[in-house]
Formats: sequence, structure tokens, C-alpha cells
Amino acid sequence: MEQRYGSIRNVLIIVLALNWGVSIMKVIFGVASGSGAIMADGFHSFSDGISNIVGLVGIWVASHPVDKDHPYGHKKYETFTSIVIAITLFVVASQLLREASGRIIHPVAPHITISSFIVMILTLGVNVWVVIYELAQARRLNSDVLAADALHTRSDILVSLSVIVSLVAVRAGFTFVDALVTIVIALFIGYSAFMILRESSAILCDREAIISDKINELVLRIEGVKDCHRIRTRGRSDDIYIDMHVLVSKDMNIQAAHDLSETVEKEIKEKLKGVTDVTIHIEPWSQDFDRWKRK
Repeated sequence: MEQRYGSIRNVLIIVLALNWGVSIMKVIFGVASGSGAIMADGFHSFSDGISNIVGLVGIWVASHPVDKDHPYGHKKYETFTSIVIAITLFVVASQLLREASGRIIHPVAPHITISSFIVMILTLGVNVWVVIYELAQARRLNSDVLAADALHTRSDILVSLSVIVSLVAVRAGFTFVDALVTIVIALFIGYSAFMILRESSAILCDREAIISDKINELVLRIEGVKDCHRIRTRGRSDDIYIDMHVLVSKDMNIQAAHDLSETVEKEIKEKLKGVTDVTIHIEPWSQDFDRWKRK
């Protein structure tokens, strides 16, 4: 587990350095040229760096082992960190919308040069590499933080492309396009924040982690199990908790029922990836249960 969190931390540090390098370049050229779109993109990249720092803090907390106050561990702090990243994105989006609105009311003609295009193309290339790298690592390490941060960074690609389009439009004399693209960027950032918030909140609010029918089918294949019901699952994809009721013959003794419950738990953990804990309540089976189930 410590190795996993160490790997996630290293990925975030690498991405942080790249994001802030890209951000500095964009902001400098945005201020120099007077382009709100380039500055907006620069602040978007800067917010990527902030999310990386938030992610690093969240990973540090999540890596703490089980203790008296946290008997289920600290893993959900990684998911909670994703929500903090989403809130950061909402703040950035609102600031950009305010900036763009001001530019529409009081137009500013940006000074666009070849250097502006070169900077945007270079930073676009960096963004593409970061997204590919971070998404691959998020899948490999099964990390909520990396997945959320990758979704955040992925928006930079479309944002940078839209900025390049705005630069072309401004060079052609359509200066108002700069403010319009800034608004589009802000809306795109807000959408990314919403997607992160929706997925993370679903985990924190205990959305079903595994379809109950899948568990039911697996358990019913185990010898000695008559039936099962009241299956509930919750947690992150790499830290799933299951509780369920298993029905056995009413003549089965306590030791045999206990052994069967351990068999069920072992089978579930072996066949279903990410399951951390299984709580089983043993019940005596009767024909009345079958009649109740058919209703």
C-alpha cells in the first residue's frame, strides 16, 4: 500500500512541475500580448498545479494506516481530495467568466505575434503528454486523485486548441473572439469540475460499488448456501465493503455455518477485485423464505 501511494505521489510531483512550467509561459505571453484567452489558459494550467498540491496532501492523509478513530482506514480522503479539486475548478471558472465579461463590456485588442502561436503549440504538446501519462498511471494505480487530476488536465488540450483558434481570429481582426473563447474555457472548466464532483460524491455517499446480482450469482454457486439477500456494497473501487445475509440449512451447526461464511468471504475476495471486507449474517433457510421471495 505504501508503494502505491509513493507511486501516486511521484506522478503528481512530475505533473505539478510540468503544469506550472506551462502556466508560467502562458501567463507571461498572455500579459505581454494582452490576450485574455492565453491568460485564461495560463490560469487554468496554474489551477492544475494547485490540484496537484491538493492531491499530494490528500494522498499523504490517505496513506495513513487504520487507527482507533478511523477503523475503516483513511482511503476516502483520496476521494474527498477530488472534491476539493472540483471546488478549485469552480472558483477558477467563475473568475474567468468575470474577466471575460469585463472584456466584452470594455474591449481590448490583443497583440498577437508568431511567438504567441509557438508558445501555445509547445504547451499543447506538453498537455497531451501529461494527459496520456497521468491517465495511464491512474488506471495502473486505481487512483481517484490521478483520475480526477487527469480529467482536469485533459481539458487543457481542448482549451489550448480553442485559444489557438482565437489567436487566428484576432489576427484576422475579430478581437471579440478572444473574450468569447475565454467564456468557453470557463464553461469547460466548470463542466470538468461537475464531472469530478459527481463521481466523487457518489463514492462518499455510498453508491452501490458492485451490482448485487453479480454477488448473488457468485455466492449461490457455493455448496451449502441455500440463498442470499439484502446485499449491500459501498466504497471506492479499490476499497469495497460488502454486507449480506446468507441462508443455510436450519439443521447446520454453528461451527459449520461459521466455516461456510468464511468460505463465502474468501470466494468473494478472490473473484471480485477491490473487496476489502465482507460481513455475513447467517440465517436459517425455510420454504417460507422462497414463498416470500417469489412475491
